[in-house]
Amino acid sequence: MGSGTGDIGFNTVLGGASFVTCVVVGFMSILLKQKQITVNKAAFLRDVCFLLLVLASLSFILIHGEINIWGAIGFLSMYIFYVVFVYVSDIHWSSGYCSDLSIPILSSMGKLEVNVIEEGSLEDVAEVEMKNCCFCITLPAPCLMLINILEMPLYLPRRLTIPVVCEKKWSKPIAVASVTLAPVLLSVLWNPQGDDAGFLNSLVVYGIGLLFGMIFGVIAYVRTENASPPKKCLFPWLAGGFLMSVIWSYIIAQELVALLVSLGYIFEVSPSILGLTVLAWGNSVGDLITNLTMAFNGSPEGAQVAISGCYAGPIFNILFGLGLSLVGSSWHQYPSSVVIPRDLYLLETLCFLVAGLLWALVILPCRKMRLDRVLGAGLLAIYIISMSMRLIQTLGSFQFQVIDS
Repeated sequence: MGSGTGDIGFNTVLGGASFVTCVVVGFMSILLKQKQITVNKAAFLRDVCFLLLVLASLSFILIHGEINIWGAIGFLSMYIFYVVFVYVSDIHWSSGYCSDLSIPILSSMGKLEVNVIEEGSLEDVAEVEMKNCCFCITLPAPCLMLINILEMPLYLPRRLTIPVVCEKKWSKPIAVASVTLAPVLLSVLWNPQGDDAGFLNSLVVYGIGLLFGMIFGVIAYVRTENASPPKKCLFPWLAGGFLMSVIWSYIIAQELVALLVSLGYIFEVSPSILGLTVLAWGNSVGDLITNLTMAFNGSPEGAQVAISGCYAGPIFNILFGLGLSLVGSSWHQYPSSVVIPRDLYLLETLCFLVAGLLWALVILPCRKMRLDRVLGAGLLAIYIISMSMRLIQTLGSFQFQVIDS
């Protein structure tokens, strides 16, 4: 959505999809060879074929070079169709594929973890994971104090703008401040900053944000208690907390993209290659660890969930993440269309992504839906070739020659 950063966004989304569908699935297939785990063929074909359909739609947008508000909404709505299709298909296949959701997918979880999950405390789950983590170290008190001091400028604004109704973190003054300042922050972000934005328009936007903030603050002050968080009408608090968390993720993403652009100019590296590698890898490390842990330490159902996540995740990122960005960009430029610069390297990345999906689509049914080294090695080879070619092109050893017809 930023000015001049569209190539970073597209490269990050496609780079992350390539990493997850090739590297994560590749490592998963190699590590699970000894377990002889098979995946559900119908669910696999459904997810991979729909991802190919999504990539075909995205390639049409990239080749066409522009998209209007209605096209962006249609692209975004494809995810709704996917969710409904998955729901209906799971109901249809549930008679031959039943599971007890009360049993944890990770078979290596102990009794404490199961009890914690049944109680539904996410913070306790995090504490259990931290205790079981082999990389955890105990820092001395001065180091912890220094970390807290350095973290305070980043933690305090989030704490004062994200409503929290957790029992352990409840504080009425902070809760009132958060619902008061959250609309103000939204007005600051929503306020147009262009040259044509007048002072009166800015004043109106700030005034509306401050007015809603004061109203919400008074309601929170009257309706809450000092000792404990509210027990009723929790949906507005949870919805507000979720919305503001997304807003802060958006703010941090903007700064991260700006940092990548700056690093690209400093080191004379294309920002798009940084988005394809650094930002895409950073976004996908969590998927790598989570899916490998679920597949390697869990039951066969865990492997099925991990494989489905490797294809459903890119579908969500492309349709919802990228689609929502296209809707926002086209909305700001309505009735004009959003112009997407033509990037042959981006189409090349998309082709390698399709090649990885076709490899899995052909090899896995031929191997009786078993995850093995043939599938994994092929996917890793495709990703290595894709990254090697892109790095060679970036370093100037090989460049596309675009000839104007």
